[in-house]
Amino acid sequence: MISHTSQVSYKPNGLDDKLAFVLIFVPCFAVLLSFAVLAQLVGLRWKSWLPGAENMTNVFAGVKASVYTFMSHII
Repeated sequence: MISHTSQVSYKPNGLDDKLAFVLIFVPCFAVLLSFAVLAQLVGLRWKSWLPGAENMTNVFAGVKASVYTFMSHII
């Protein structure tokens, strides 16, 4: 007797990639932004501590660059 089997293959779509990106980017951005704002208020030079943020002009651009640098190491 021949049994019929079907193979189900998982095809990732763009939505899964976007969701994974958001689930990594948003928490990292929130943590590093709070760190950068706190350091800015205290008067510390936080840009040298975050990789990728050294040449950025404002806090948000520096944190965004730092998160992208961090994400390139974990993905």
